[in-house]
Amino acid sequence: MEGIWRFAAIILIAFLVIPAGAEKGQSLYKQGKDLEARQNYEAAYDAYLKAYDANPADTQYRAALTRIRFIAAAAKVHRATLLREAGQLEEALKLFEEAAAIDPSSSIASRQSLLIRQMLQRTNGIQPTSPPRQTGVSSDVMNAQGPPALSPISALPITLKLSEDSKVVYETIGKLAGLNVLFDPDYSSRRITIELVSVTLQEALDLLAAQSKTFWKPMTPNTIFVATDNPAKRKELEENVVKTFYLSNITLPTELQDVVNTLRTIVDVSRIQQLPSKEAIVIRGTPDQMLLAEKIVNDFDQAAPEVVVDFALMQVSRDKVKTLGISPPTSAAVQLQNNYSSSSSTSSSSSSTSSSSLCSSNAGDCVNLNTLAYLNATDFVAKIGSASASALFTDSNTKIIQNPQVRSLNGQKASIKIGERVPTATGSYQSGVSGVSVSGLVNTQFQYIDVGVNVDVTPHIHADGDVTLKLMVDVSSVASYQNIGGVDEPVIGQRKVEHEIRLKDGEVSLIGGMMELDNTSTLTGYPGLSQIPFLKYLFSQKNTKVTDTEIVFAVIPHIVRGKELTELNRRTLDVGTGASIKLRHALKAESAKDATLDPVAVPLAQAPGQTVAALELDPTAISVPKDTTFAVNVVLSGAQNVSSVPLNVAYDNNALQLLNISNGDFLSQGGQIVSLVHREDQITGAIEITASRPPASGGVSGHGAVAILTFQAKSPGRSSIKITNGTLVQSNRQGTAISGSEAPVLVQ
Repeated sequence: MEGIWRFAAIILIAFLVIPAGAEKGQSLYKQGKDLEARQNYEAAYDAYLKAYDANPADTQYRAALTRIRFIAAAAKVHRATLLREAGQLEEALKLFEEAAAIDPSSSIASRQSLLIRQMLQRTNGIQPTSPPRQTGVSSDVMNAQGPPALSPISALPITLKLSEDSKVVYETIGKLAGLNVLFDPDYSSRRITIELVSVTLQEALDLLAAQSKTFWKPMTPNTIFVATDNPAKRKELEENVVKTFYLSNITLPTELQDVVNTLRTIVDVSRIQQLPSKEAIVIRGTPDQMLLAEKIVNDFDQAAPEVVVDFALMQVSRDKVKTLGISPPTSAAVQLQNNYSSSSSTSSSSSSTSSSSLCSSNAGDCVNLNTLAYLNATDFVAKIGSASASALFTDSNTKIIQNPQVRSLNGQKASIKIGERVPTATGSYQSGVSGVSVSGLVNTQFQYIDVGVNVDVTPHIHADGDVTLKLMVDVSSVASYQNIGGVDEPVIGQRKVEHEIRLKDGEVSLIGGMMELDNTSTLTGYPGLSQIPFLKYLFSQKNTKVTDTEIVFAVIPHIVRGKELTELNRRTLDVGTGASIKLRHALKAESAKDATLDPVAVPLAQAPGQTVAALELDPTAISVPKDTTFAVNVVLSGAQNVSSVPLNVAYDNNALQLLNISNGDFLSQGGQIVSLVHREDQITGAIEITASRPPASGGVSGHGAVAILTFQAKSPGRSSIKITNGTLVQSNRQGTAISGSEAPVLVQ
């Protein structure tokens, strides 16, 4: 008996303890959901973590903790960034370290923690550890220098009047400027007369070279070398430099070839090599040729203008049906009922036989002529149709509002399709095999039609801010089905607008509209009585149906990136003579010093309030087995008031296959629905992605995932995924280019 009581006590304790733990976890889970709805992600993470610790076996708690982990770390990174910009480095370091502890995969938190530690070490007089040298590059290459340049010389004006040998004039100006002057062994001097008033020493050297038909070049910061000016001597003595130009916005082979052809023609460089796979150009030439090439590449390598086109499709339908009155009987019949049997008939046998043959179909409708004298009211039956009373009113409203948004580059066609693909039969054929018992098989061919909202737009952005749109808007639906040849074919209802218009930025244009009113009235009842007032409701029934349909198409263009032409793009440059290219440089003051920035500390050397924004791939390095799938997050950090993020991603299509592109959670803050438009070229492995918040929702700030890319590893080897360029578009439609990153991929 004692053992039974002990067992009962254990069972009772288990029933009391287990629900208590479960109740605690559920309470913390609800608290976390409430905090998450209030966008207090850090506190929500703490609540979910406690709920998970209370009941680790509950998959609901684990899923919530996994989902909120990244968002909570991003929130801490955002707060830490604000503290870092305000100069509170120690507090910022603490938050960055907490973010790295919450989400160890956050490379931004880890990197910023390292940078702030180095900044604090410099502040305390401790020499930070040097960043690792780029692998694969020798120290000799790292220490290689560019062409020699003169140290800044005095910009005070001088007056010089001499009639001497050109060597003497060079040496005189050199002494005034504090320069050593060396001459080419083949230099042939001649006597010249030079009169210069209020010129700088730099200008005096250039004017002397022009008058004496010579040229000079720097050898050291305080030494120049003078030689006779002729093409052979210039080619022999002029310094050559090599530079690689990495292009950010020119990706198509035709565009790259246009830049190369322009450089060959304008800059007169023959040693130029294009690398389409690296999106780069390598040039060898003189320093002035290289500077001019850099200017031209900068003119061409501009982000293409982009426009976001908002389409508004508004359809309002209202149906009213009213049925009122009494539907009276519309038919009456009188039928003879034969109550006399054949035995009472006095007809002869021959007549009876004839009567029997005549009434064989319906004997009840036949009587003998002798019985007509005995017919009365009981021998007839009257049949009257039924009547019904109706009083019904139906009022239905249907509102369809579709607001697709399309973002496109200047001159590039963009399409968006929202709806379904409906199969339709296009033809059929019968196989030639047939016989007595087996007939030939009939095969029907089908094609699929896009039904829904289909938009094609090709924009052209003008320099004055106008936008020309070549539009095709097709709104269709399946109205009904019709049987044709044994196949139910859909009947497509279509509303299509196709034209070309020019609008200003933000201008609303009505590109199509239709109002349709259908009024149907039906009266059923007795003639005459159905027209009498008041009494007509007793002898008739009235059915009224009113259908009101209104459809409006509207389009609104928003320029998110215009033609960003700077003063340098429009500037006219002096490039020397037709024989050689030589740029004239602005004078440098003697006190001018070139600041040398530590590359590790550059992201931190920002003015207070300035944001260092960047797009990064998370994880930063990937190693997966063959034929497996993996996801890569495109993470934006340091964002301020961002409403849209267009970016380009490149990947090795021989080793990887893109399976899916989904929306991240950064732009969806506040419960907003993010529009994710993407286009991919599987042949070249290029992806264009544009994630945008609704137009009136404002911008968001901080750190988070913009998009999630899912790949499948196809073949073993090493490859990479790279963000080639990106732009932050703020809520005021101002765009700013930002840097991207590259993640190596190893497929095992």
